[in-house]
Amino acid sequence: MKFQRSGLVAGIALTATIALTACGSDNNDKGSDTGAAAPSAGTCAGGTLTAQGSSAQKNAMDEWIKAYTAACADAKIDYQGTGSGAGVKAFISGLADFAGSDSALKDDEQPQADAKCGSPALNLPMVTGPIAVVYNVDGADGLQLSPSTIAKIFAGTITKWDDPAIKAENADAKLPSATIEAVHRSDESGTTDNFTKYLSKTAEKDWTFDHSKVWPATKGGTGAPKSDGVAAKIKSTPNTISYVELSFAENSSLKMAKVKNGAGEYTELTPEAAGKAIEGATVKGTGDDLKLDIDYNTKTAGAYPIVLATYEIVCTKYADAAKGKAVQGFLKYTASAEGQKKLADLGYAPLPETVRAKVAASVDKLS
Repeated sequence: MKFQRSGLVAGIALTATIALTACGSDNNDKGSDTGAAAPSAGTCAGGTLTAQGSSAQKNAMDEWIKAYTAACADAKIDYQGTGSGAGVKAFISGLADFAGSDSALKDDEQPQADAKCGSPALNLPMVTGPIAVVYNVDGADGLQLSPSTIAKIFAGTITKWDDPAIKAENADAKLPSATIEAVHRSDESGTTDNFTKYLSKTAEKDWTFDHSKVWPATKGGTGAPKSDGVAAKIKSTPNTISYVELSFAENSSLKMAKVKNGAGEYTELTPEAAGKAIEGATVKGTGDDLKLDIDYNTKTAGAYPIVLATYEIVCTKYADAAKGKAVQGFLKYTASAEGQKKLADLGYAPLPETVRAKVAASVDKLS
């Protein structure tokens, strides 16, 4: 399965072309140059929605909201990238109509969300966000790192850029004898949860901490808030390294390391390579709940192994029927073939068609 930056998704059998007639407006695609169609007739639903959460999907949400509200005159949607942890808390407390989270609801969060909804709360994967290992080391271009080396750096075991382990994987690189400043998210973050889950699955001997939305206590390290804060810190500070979603890495023109996958290949991060990793993901949720299980040790040739799926957390049935209709209308668009096409040019990978179709089917049942 291959994802191209042009917005065309090769290798995916997309659904039949959906009518391009916009609802509430005669402009088919205001405010977007990605080439994807505006929301189709029958998708629009009026109303005001407040949502928050994952900053990883903020760029995607901004683009979707711009296209949807331009075509659907009565829709007003506000999404704030407060971080996955804050988004889940806001949803459970009733301050958000839906939440964006880079991790599915935890076992202790699920019953709270169900109680808030008065119906099952669903985890619907909507955005595939590849996580880049980004760094700022003068003269060291094209670094390649194994899971073990990455784990040791973030655990504080490797502290210098010219450490033998890094040099062994980068024989031709110009590595300074400088202290590494490992930067992590200071807020609760699904990106952190996925990154630490990757380390615990691929380098368990070197990463002795559990995965968590909160960065585990390690030696040293510097915290920065949200994805844009991490990107800004790396861009402005020499000898730093961190993890951030591809879209933020590209927007800040950061150097990205090639990462060794389960097949032994040092793989460059591209939407195509990330898509190959998502191909191996399986649905572990039941019914209309679509939690994904990602294989971080993927042996698929050319696969980039550090990826996350960002979920929209919603109620199956909203107490306010108009609110449920508004949520359903917007997510029908984001889960549609034309909505997913917008992602490739934004530093994301569109959902594989098999997953997209399941998400669309779940959204159809919301009320």
